[in-house]
Amino acid sequence: MKKVVIIVFCWTLQAGAYPQTVAGTVPDFTPDGTQPKLNFPLEGVADCNFCHATQNPQAVENTFLPVSTWEGSMKANAMRDPLFWAALDVANNDVAGVGDYCLRCHSPSGWLAGNVVKTGDANNPIIDGADGCQLTGSLTQADTINNDYSGVTCHFCHRQNQTGPLGQAQKKRDGIIWVDDESCANGGVTNPATPCRKGPYDYPQGTAPEDVAPHPWQFSTFVKSSDFCGSCHNVNSPETSTGFAKTLIDSQGVDTQLAMPIEQTFSEWQNSLFADLVFKDSFASADINTTPKLTQSQTCQACHMPLTDAIEARACTDKPQGSRVGELRTHQFAGGNSWIPEVLKNLYGSLLTPNRSDAYDRTIAYALNMLQNKSAELVIENTAINAQQASFDVKVSNLTGHKLPTGYPEGRRMWIKINVTDANGVAVYSSGQYNAVTAVLNKDSDIKIYETKQGIYNASTQTCETEAAGSEVFHFVLNNCIAKDNRIPPLGFSGAQNVLIRPVGINYPTAQNGTALVNFDISSYQFSLDNSVQLPLNITAELLYQTSSKEYVEFLRDAAVDNNTPTENNLCNRNWDEGPANKSRGRFMYDQWLQNGRSTPVIMASSTVSTAAKSGYKNTIESN
Repeated sequence: MKKVVIIVFCWTLQAGAYPQTVAGTVPDFTPDGTQPKLNFPLEGVADCNFCHATQNPQAVENTFLPVSTWEGSMKANAMRDPLFWAALDVANNDVAGVGDYCLRCHSPSGWLAGNVVKTGDANNPIIDGADGCQLTGSLTQADTINNDYSGVTCHFCHRQNQTGPLGQAQKKRDGIIWVDDESCANGGVTNPATPCRKGPYDYPQGTAPEDVAPHPWQFSTFVKSSDFCGSCHNVNSPETSTGFAKTLIDSQGVDTQLAMPIEQTFSEWQNSLFADLVFKDSFASADINTTPKLTQSQTCQACHMPLTDAIEARACTDKPQGSRVGELRTHQFAGGNSWIPEVLKNLYGSLLTPNRSDAYDRTIAYALNMLQNKSAELVIENTAINAQQASFDVKVSNLTGHKLPTGYPEGRRMWIKINVTDANGVAVYSSGQYNAVTAVLNKDSDIKIYETKQGIYNASTQTCETEAAGSEVFHFVLNNCIAKDNRIPPLGFSGAQNVLIRPVGINYPTAQNGTALVNFDISSYQFSLDNSVQLPLNITAELLYQTSSKEYVEFLRDAAVDNNTPTENNLCNRNWDEGPANKSRGRFMYDQWLQNGRSTPVIMASSTVSTAAKSGYKNTIESN
């Protein structure tokens, strides 16, 4: 049976402390934005399928219709992601009830329906649902109105307003969303008494069938802007009704009184040249490196919702083909995560209605395309060799509009792998080697790993601690300091002095314009040669990206044991045979990791050069 515990808190004045248990007061982890319950509940995606998807898995329209491109994405599967569930259990164990904050973004339908903590019912205002056990529906149920496992749904995005009903400003952080909950003036053909669906298309004022909206609608410039994305892609320690849960302590041990940043993708973009209306002509081509010199700003949607040029393009199946050529953004929402969609395909693809296997395959392809073609460039430079030693540099350039890598920090990393062989194929030098069987990354003395490590500040040692008993630990709701952030800045990054997003543990130089940081990093390698080495040398460098490290997945598994986390069925008092069922969520995630390639790293970019065969320092003579 599930143990029901009602825990109440109050805020203390100790810097960075969490609320302490005191009877009679309850801090609200989600006090801002639209609250449960809505006058008009969010409709299910199944209601949108009729017009915005096709049931033919082979149809070319699956590559541009909104639901068809959404349904394999991590937005659509935010509540099926086993990594999220395992992390949720750790968070709730660290701070009772904080799952309310997590579930607001991952299950907006369930949260706004009052199925998490706050019910919206004055007679029964609070329930014990921070662990997700009060949600309705299931992991494999169709995306109907009563399935809280449908992730970030159509209605959640397309009913958003930039300001609140009383003119409250947009916060651009922490899932603070204003949802339109009023009857729409533009009624459309059906459901005239429901809220507007807001989109970037303004219906003509004509009488032809294609000129009449099938549902209430409103043209929105907000939905086209990067500000729209900022609400969910800047995540901090919660701002509760009694103050910030955790504030950031800087490298000098000073409490900044600012909310501890967990992920700041929107702010990273906002402090890049991608956010400028026009790229400054004074920004030298050498600074831009291989990034195209763009003449206008690049929104989040430009990369993550690319336009389709398909001649059949249309947003709705009841509109003529070709009606949206060149002006229809596909709902791919692809980032760097190509692994979890593979896990989800193997878990739920054939069990979902309609079958979602093809959709997961599309999302995997979208993510791999982002990683391998749009994110980074790697080149080997300054190769030199003589009879005693060899040296070279590896330059990695960030082609994205935010840090590389970005997003949720725990377990996510990118690194350089080096292999050097002589003319006979004999290994001469290596760095950054990864064992695919054991999932162990050899952290040799020369390895360059791009990542951010957040931890808990120890005032007595004046250090930001990220390990306990010699092992990495991951407590994102307890963290209050940043021990490392050497991720590569985006082009024109102006956040070097911003304590929330500045690099930590590395000094990136400024670009030729004298203010912004460069969008590349150079790693130097040097090693000795003995008389057995036969020249020329063949040098191969690869840039690899991994969604989840072995250390992170094993931490989630072990935390479930250490915290005595019950199986999901016992936790939620049910008898499911899907998902974790009779395993803890941490153990279930670990088993999926074992069964699905152990989060196989993706090669993002690579380069190979051959050095000159003669002694004496020579430059590279061959490169690809």
